[in-house]
Amino acid sequence: MAAAKPGTFTTVGTTAVPLIALVVLAFTWGRDLPGPMVVLVAVCLAAAVLAAVHHAEVVAHKVGEPFGSLVLAVAVTLIEVALIVTLMADGGPKASSLARDTVFAAVMITCNGIVGLTLLVGAWRNGVAAFNTDGTVAALSTVATLATLSLVLPTFTHGVQGPQFTTAQLAFAAIVSIGLYLLFVAMQTIRHREYFLPVTRDGEVLDEEAHAHPPTNRETLVSLVLLLASLVAVVGNSKGISPTIEDVIDKAGLPQSAVGVVIALLVLLPETLAAFRSARRDRVQISLNLAHGSAIASIGLTIPAIAVASIWLDGPLELGLGATHMVLLALTMVVSALTVVPGKATLLQGGVHLVVFASFVFLAISP
Repeated sequence: MAAAKPGTFTTVGTTAVPLIALVVLAFTWGRDLPGPMVVLVAVCLAAAVLAAVHHAEVVAHKVGEPFGSLVLAVAVTLIEVALIVTLMADGGPKASSLARDTVFAAVMITCNGIVGLTLLVGAWRNGVAAFNTDGTVAALSTVATLATLSLVLPTFTHGVQGPQFTTAQLAFAAIVSIGLYLLFVAMQTIRHREYFLPVTRDGEVLDEEAHAHPPTNRETLVSLVLLLASLVAVVGNSKGISPTIEDVIDKAGLPQSAVGVVIALLVLLPETLAAFRSARRDRVQISLNLAHGSAIASIGLTIPAIAVASIWLDGPLELGLGATHMVLLALTMVVSALTVVPGKATLLQGGVHLVVFASFVFLAISP
């Protein structure tokens, strides 16, 4: 993640925007919004995304990589999980597949949309996008395992009718999900941190943070608080304009699943922009840390949270994917493996991932 330059850690704009966005969120939460208010909320959402990326870069500059990418991915995911649980509690039986749809959309957006954009930008500016094979392969294998156990297996189990887990199966999935997530984080930040640092085209590890001028502890703390405020504003305002999005989708005759895709795209905007900025600086590994880290966190934290929430939530909990989505998931994992194993990628690999992502979006609109 690109680091902010010394002397630019805090500005009036990056401080005021999250607070203004939270005020707008407080006054619009749970209300029917007229057209002008929808525009205002959308503007606040976009501004909060930019502020979130700035403050995430400040925190990353202080703690170094891969901790900076981890902070942004975990913060967004925790708020997203809280939003999912809230919507499921309010939505009743019609929200039975909300967790599945949101998590799968997050995997497709991160592993195809963000990865494709990252590789395209990195290769376009530098000829070849270089990254650390050891860390990227480890992250991808974690994504594949979590996605298969949590989103594919429920379609084929026989304990309950439909694409659902039994209580015992859901508990097992929750335990292994959080366990594997914590194991990955420990490897990423402690045991094999060097696997997740940027590399040159010759494979030399770049630990830039050791030579950079970091922000003060006070600046870092302020940015961390404002980062969380920005992310709350992003997710909350996304929910605020979701009824408008639903109305537009209904009037256009599109399937309800398209709503989840749009909301996931909005929620993941901070990671997308941060990954884009890192790729422009030829730090593709940081972009991949964000993409794969967000996918791992989305599954590894959402499934345990939903398992606990299912104790008081009414109605079924559908986690299993349909045939079309399983094909897309399998294609994503195969293409991703072929992309990351060489440790370098060209414009072609970026284009392939973006085509898979475009296919996902198109099939969400026209199943």
